[in-house]
Amino acid sequence: MPTTADTRPTADSLAGLIRSLGARAHQVRAATRAADHYLAQDASDERDTGTWLLASAVTLAEDLAADLDGLSRTLKERNAEGSLQQRLVPLRARAHQLHAAAKAADRFLEQDSSEDRDTGGWLVPMAQQLANKLANELDDTLATTRRPAAADKPAAVEPHDPALARRINAATAPLRGAA
Repeated sequence: MPTTADTRPTADSLAGLIRSLGARAHQVRAATRAADHYLAQDASDERDTGTWLLASAVTLAEDLAADLDGLSRTLKERNAEGSLQQRLVPLRARAHQLHAAAKAADRFLEQDSSEDRDTGGWLVPMAQQLANKLANELDDTLATTRRPAAADKPAAVEPHDPALARRINAATAPLRGAA
């Protein structure tokens, strides 16, 4: 991570790193969503695809959690601003929850008992929800990292503000049954 002379991470490098972590969180979200879809299919080879996708999600979630832990350690060692370190605490917790849920789902789906496979099938959407929350939280962290720190600067809308995009999407959602 490029740093300035006082050994603090630069805003650009930190924003790029958080953007990269967010992109990987979106990959985990997509993998769990696809796994959930394929595991619900009747054909054996489609369920095998779902199992493979879930195994990929486990690996991606493990790597993401490890990278968030590493970022937190690096920021702590370099005496980065405390507010950013505090924002990473729930992100790290969510990443480890995601990894645990995906790993548990994978393990339960490998069992012979139909009750265990049902439990695994229930855990896949839970992992998907955790991945969605983590991706959104990383997007929100990126948006706050890129905002100007000075209070006297005018508050401008970020061009890729995820919170704004979600509010607009919720406000303009099409009504079902409307022509």
